[in-house]
Amino acid sequence: MGGGPSAPGSGARSPPFDAISIHSSDSMVEIVQHPTTDTPGLHRLLYSKSKVYLHPTAFARDNIPGFVAIVKKDGLSPTFLLAWIPESLLNQRGDQEWQKFISADGGLPKPSNEEENEDGVLIDLPPRGENYAFSTPLTSIYSLLVTTPSLSSWYGSITINLVNGSTLSTLHFHDDESRSMQISRTSHDNMAPSWGGEDLLQHLRSYCHILKSALQPHLFLVDPSRSDIEAHTTIIFDDLDFTTTSSPVPYHRRPQRPRSASDHSGTSTPRGSNFRTSVLHEAISSPSSARMALLSGFSQFTRATRHAAQSVLSHPLAKPILPHLPEPVRSLVHVPGEYSSWVEKGGVGEYESARVYLAKWARVVAEEGERARQREVQRTAGGGSGSREEETSDLGVFELLAESSNLPQPKSTRDSRHPIDLPLWDSWFDDEGRPRITFDEMRELVFRRGLDLGVKRKAWPFVLGVIPWHSTAKEREGLWREKARRYEEVKAQWHGVDEVFNSPEIVEERHRIDVDCRRTDRTHPLFAMQTSNSSSSIAVAAENGAHTGANHHVERLSVILLTYHVYEKELGYVQGMSDLLSPVYVVCGCDEVESFWCFVAIMERMKQNFLRDQSGMKKQLQTLQQLLAMMDPELYRHLEKSDSLNLFFCFRWILIWFKREFQFDDVANLWECLWTDWYSKNFILFVALAVLESHRDVILRYLVEFDEVLKYCNELSMTIELESTLAQAEVLFISFSQIIHDIDRRKGEMQLAGSRLTEIRRRRRTGSKSGRGKVEEVEEVRNIELPEISDNLRELLISGRSH
Repeated sequence: MGGGPSAPGSGARSPPFDAISIHSSDSMVEIVQHPTTDTPGLHRLLYSKSKVYLHPTAFARDNIPGFVAIVKKDGLSPTFLLAWIPESLLNQRGDQEWQKFISADGGLPKPSNEEENEDGVLIDLPPRGENYAFSTPLTSIYSLLVTTPSLSSWYGSITINLVNGSTLSTLHFHDDESRSMQISRTSHDNMAPSWGGEDLLQHLRSYCHILKSALQPHLFLVDPSRSDIEAHTTIIFDDLDFTTTSSPVPYHRRPQRPRSASDHSGTSTPRGSNFRTSVLHEAISSPSSARMALLSGFSQFTRATRHAAQSVLSHPLAKPILPHLPEPVRSLVHVPGEYSSWVEKGGVGEYESARVYLAKWARVVAEEGERARQREVQRTAGGGSGSREEETSDLGVFELLAESSNLPQPKSTRDSRHPIDLPLWDSWFDDEGRPRITFDEMRELVFRRGLDLGVKRKAWPFVLGVIPWHSTAKEREGLWREKARRYEEVKAQWHGVDEVFNSPEIVEERHRIDVDCRRTDRTHPLFAMQTSNSSSSIAVAAENGAHTGANHHVERLSVILLTYHVYEKELGYVQGMSDLLSPVYVVCGCDEVESFWCFVAIMERMKQNFLRDQSGMKKQLQTLQQLLAMMDPELYRHLEKSDSLNLFFCFRWILIWFKREFQFDDVANLWECLWTDWYSKNFILFVALAVLESHRDVILRYLVEFDEVLKYCNELSMTIELESTLAQAEVLFISFSQIIHDIDRRKGEMQLAGSRLTEIRRRRRTGSKSGRGKVEEVEEVRNIELPEISDNLRELLISGRSH
């Protein structure tokens, strides 16, 4: 069956394996092998799920595929275990072991009789420490933290928390690659699980009791104790009865139901779910014990009410009202750990806290108020003075920056209402196609006004430096022919070359690229449309590849990215690059050659974001942290107190340049503004700072924990207004530049003051009176403490201008 060992007496029994014993350690459950000549070391495979990955790092290339499995260790007291085995170990053991897990993918059919099939699928679990493999008894698992797939997280995941307090590696379910999930989705079965984690939970319920927490909706307790049940459910009547469950978990580990008086008196009560009664029902059915049952019911109600009150009053948001509560109620708050314990057990960032809700509500109100104010300004435009313009500025917080440094208040020069259209663009070139304006003039206008949709395809190659600005139309045609030849030359290194195309390295990259491209911008009309033939020329075999629908545009994206992987051998393809390519492909009219070379130019700018050691991202986040400390010390200190100073919530913003935070058209407008390098080659950091500043009041007032800041910032996606953000970013840069120059000026004055002080003291020693009275003034200048400007901050002043 399923490639397992033959039946006894067949003469084909597999060679003996080592027996396995389980020992708990701080990090995971250790599997110790003991030599034996029999087969008790073998475990019976009950269920497996393919394409369950571990994500050791942020890079997709480091993901480790494997199988999650439920296995049974036979004995007088059978042990059920949850295991994860990497595919690499199964490959080492040969096709027979691999086929065992394939046959159990999605679960094995249960035997018809009560006795388990002696010729079942038997496996040998791997030792601990090999490619993150682990195996742990279900009785050692305390809880499961389940994250379902969402728009912001492509893969659902399950994190396993052990009884000893340790946590195993998070399992990520790549359902688009899993054979069983694809079969399940094509079966049109309404009862089929929606994702791999749900399928695993359904099968685990056959071997243990799983309780979904009412406090934390993503938390599932495994074989909870009585205290856990009371803590994670609001039990008013005790209707739970686990004595009849088919769970193989020992009875003494199951939550026990208090015995009623009827149980002691010998009165027979029907068992099973159809006959479960509440405590009050038992009181009615047994008049002799009515008083005891009624009191028991009230005690249950009291405990549940007390726990609910503790959960509410222990929340930090309730602190302002505590002094006004009666002492008996206020005493409930002092029960240690009532609020923090379930948050810690349930993980962070997975629940909608009241503060996050209030923060989002405040943001909506503030945005609506700002829009109303701007409409009022537009109605009264033209009738005010210059002071009116300053009063109606939407850059309120930045006025403080100017005041603190005694510098003039900067203003934005953006004019997105008048983008560069096709007639204006054409007027910049003479009859031969040679530009009449300089490269810097062109970039300044692109930064300030942006490009109309009909101009982007013509302008982007110039802005990105793919085509020289000072060239004629004829020269540009020749350059594009040469680039087309070069592209086909690079593409020919893998296209049609079987030994390269099917090499292990390229097969792995083909799979990653194909899967990523099938998921990229599927709401865009160009990539959303389906074709009758959804196969891809780079797709791996069906059992290993992705099955999400595709079309010829998705196919071209994958071809371009695989060609780039061959072209850029040092970096290769990294997950996230498909997000950067898709807008370029759309703007370039779906042309492979133009899209490829524009993408190459973009990656030359952003290569640091995808380095394997993440040094580029670390440097940018560190620079953003220093920038925030200089421009907004109050927000900096608040993030420091809330353990949010790592700015992890800004990681995605910078990694793919706000690709998933703005609408598709706004992303194109943002990128062309950044590519000009008009103010800074790292202007993206000022855009990130502008977003933070736009929401600083909400963050300062409502968000005090890291998970709250993270959740709030992640949910800003598709709610950020681009033009006001760019205007604020420009003002921020001008303010930053003024502050830096002011600090440098003052440092120069301090150095000059030092020289003057030396001269004054020299004159005083010679008896001259001309220097007397000026020493205090000069020393006062010298004693001014000025902040040190790091090299990272000074690099922000480097622009792409030629002058």
